[in-house]
Amino acid sequence: MNLSHLKSDRRLSATAAIAAVWLACMFDWLWVAKIPQVALGIGFGVAAVAAVVWCRWAYRLRAVQQILSSAVASVAFLPVWQFTVFSLDLLDFAGARAMSARVGTAAAYFVGLAWVVWGLERTARKFDRVRLAARAEAALEKLSEAAILSEEAPVQPTHERVSNPLDPEAWFYGKKSKRLNQSVAAFLGYSLAFFVAFLILTQVGGCEDIYEMPAGGGEQQQIAQVVKVQKVIRKKFVVNPFASISFNIPPIDEIKLQLTEITKHHYTVGYGAGAGAGFAGGTKAGKVRFIRLEYLGGDWDQDFGIGADVNMLIEYGIRTQQKVEKRTESRTISQLKLFPIGKSPPYVYMTGQKNIQLSKSEIKVLREYILDKHGMLFGDNGGSRSWHSRFQAMMQQVLPNVRPTPIPLDDVIHRIPFQIPFLPYVAPHGGKEALGWRVDGRLVCYYHPGDIGDAWADDHSGVSPEVWEACYQLGTNVIFYAHTEYAKWLEARRE
Repeated sequence: MNLSHLKSDRRLSATAAIAAVWLACMFDWLWVAKIPQVALGIGFGVAAVAAVVWCRWAYRLRAVQQILSSAVASVAFLPVWQFTVFSLDLLDFAGARAMSARVGTAAAYFVGLAWVVWGLERTARKFDRVRLAARAEAALEKLSEAAILSEEAPVQPTHERVSNPLDPEAWFYGKKSKRLNQSVAAFLGYSLAFFVAFLILTQVGGCEDIYEMPAGGGEQQQIAQVVKVQKVIRKKFVVNPFASISFNIPPIDEIKLQLTEITKHHYTVGYGAGAGAGFAGGTKAGKVRFIRLEYLGGDWDQDFGIGADVNMLIEYGIRTQQKVEKRTESRTISQLKLFPIGKSPPYVYMTGQKNIQLSKSEIKVLREYILDKHGMLFGDNGGSRSWHSRFQAMMQQVLPNVRPTPIPLDDVIHRIPFQIPFLPYVAPHGGKEALGWRVDGRLVCYYHPGDIGDAWADDHSGVSPEVWEACYQLGTNVIFYAHTEYAKWLEARRE
């Protein structure tokens, strides 16, 4: 064995080892989810190494084995794509992460399709050569040598019944346009296989998502207090996003909210008989989360993440003393199916100012989330009258037998844990009243007409302190209401 063969064998062994580890991590991430921090390990460990090694091998092979080089490069695309998605997720670039995931999925589809087309054409030519050789051999016994070698001799179709789908002369491709029929069949078959594989990888097994509320209890009462609010910025971080140094950026400016209370809390903010701020039916590891819905047609990610949603989540934790996640999240409407009954989000947030495009399956998923999983939709008009109309049209499809009604200020959602003296808004894009959809007395959808999310932003969109403070209180009330109703439902299910 010469030196080049030895290096090639070592390269193959290293590639196989990395591929095995990468596939094991992928299997755990998608179906088992038993390895701690496996997402981080895949994103910045295994995927990075696999991407570097396979890309380097493809580059070295390009001059001597172009087909193998292209194959390795195609496989290397997967860890490169995965590394990109996990990196954007860690940096909390939700919009870029979602776009990268979609573009990568499309790219994977077309890369696979290109290999299918190449393989089909290569195989078809091989069958043609075999048939031509067989005809030449048969003609050698009957015709003269000149006739056999003539390049203008027509290629006669074989009379043998062929059933191999890789052979364009297969009987089920018909008698005319056989190559075209084979190509169409291959395209449809590959597209179906890709779609099924996509469903398996994204919606089966360990892809199941779980939401757990923080354990605890409390009383569903109003916080009796007179509050003077002052926001104190303790630290201000200024980071160049293009710097070569990686900073561990905090979710927002570290904030301390000073509340001067005349009347202190006399109970724990929560619901149920448990100890500490939380909810009956929660777990020790559970935390309140802020999940935003992704949808087609508009700007679902308006003010997403750092600077708005995260502010609201932190403020909720400060005001209720309940455990909250460090970062906010987003899910597509279809991904709500991944949450099981009893472990699904008590609420999801939806905003925007452009269009809302939902498929029939997404409408069904949203209806099942609200009715079967006892979820609640928190809608917020992000800036247009048209979004107001589109949101109501969407709810008409989701709950065709339920009509929206104005939510008065004396409703429980406007009184607990904070008394909301007026409906706060940045701009009345959809009017000056909150609307609600109720099922069996429960608010299953709370619609805010005036861009409450803008008031949660760092600059509060220029509104007065009284308005943005009321917006934080209202956001706290809606989140608390959804979790309380969910906790009641879990208790009823156990009984």
